[in-house]
Amino acid sequence: MIETWKDAVVEAAPFYVGWGGLLIGLVFGFTIQRSNFCTMGSISDIQNFGDFRRFRSWLMAAAVAIIGVAVIERLGIVDTDYSIYISSNLQLGGHVIGGLLFGIGMVFGGGCASKNLARAGGGDLRSLMVLIVMGITAYMTIRGLFGLIRQNYISNPLSVDLSAAGFESQRIDTLLAGLTGMEASTANLVAVIVIAGGLLAYCFLDKGFRSSFVHITAGLVVGLCVLAGWALTGLAFDEFADNPMVESLSYVRPAGDTVDYLMNFTAYGAPGFTVVTLLGALFGAFLSAITSKSFAFATFTDASDTLRNLGGAILMGVGGVTALGCTIGQSVTGFSTLALGSLVTFVFIVIGGFIAMKIMEVLA
Repeated sequence: MIETWKDAVVEAAPFYVGWGGLLIGLVFGFTIQRSNFCTMGSISDIQNFGDFRRFRSWLMAAAVAIIGVAVIERLGIVDTDYSIYISSNLQLGGHVIGGLLFGIGMVFGGGCASKNLARAGGGDLRSLMVLIVMGITAYMTIRGLFGLIRQNYISNPLSVDLSAAGFESQRIDTLLAGLTGMEASTANLVAVIVIAGGLLAYCFLDKGFRSSFVHITAGLVVGLCVLAGWALTGLAFDEFADNPMVESLSYVRPAGDTVDYLMNFTAYGAPGFTVVTLLGALFGAFLSAITSKSFAFATFTDASDTLRNLGGAILMGVGGVTALGCTIGQSVTGFSTLALGSLVTFVFIVIGGFIAMKIMEVLA
């Protein structure tokens, strides 16, 4: 049955990826806006109120995605070896420096990429500008002005070649199998149970989180949206394509992809997964804001607010590309593949967020 689905989706990949990705993005954006799911906000809650519920919601999303990806990989729906996350070349410097820059940037920019999408859909013109500047900066960091600095001083020289130590990839289960001699499938099962199980236990052992329907629902839906993205691109995967790759939700480079697509629309065919999921998230947030009667136009309050937000956008663009993802793209999507680099990025995004919170307190 899986092969039948694959054949059908591959045959009409632009249709399924386009409309399927739009639907996934719509559900994601609606959920983010309605539930106030916010990774920067979760750090602020911890810092200011000692409230870990939104942080636990973020971790729950990662746990749900980890379990889901393990299942669909075993079913043969997706092969994450074709993703950007699990190369044997561990870009350690990129994950550390990029994670820190992104974490600082998301605080200065009023939220991570997904939160700014939710706000922009709700009428916040400041967030729309943050997304545009972040997307342009992301492209500058991929192969533009900042690209040479990233490649020559961070990504390439500060990388670890795991293949030299006999590891095929940076997946935690692969490393576990290599270090212990376990069968690959057994190591995968152990890693999923320990990591995802540990995350879920941490979440649900807290009474405040257990009693919060909105935080549980947000974590579940975000995790399932990431899983749906993997399943969709896995089914649409064609190994004979020019650049075969499977992917799921991420919003830093996709912001640049979307700006590029809108500027060069007539030169492109159907929009790709990154573009439709970003536009879908924007529209989903708009629908949530309209139906909840919370839609309202807003903009920068003064020059310092403008500089802070645009500075944050630049840091997120640089950091998100350098770290190969953001609070969703690495901490949920990337981590769902059990990539070690994604875990490192997640840790340093959180550290960067706390550093920026302290800076904001000093400047206040």
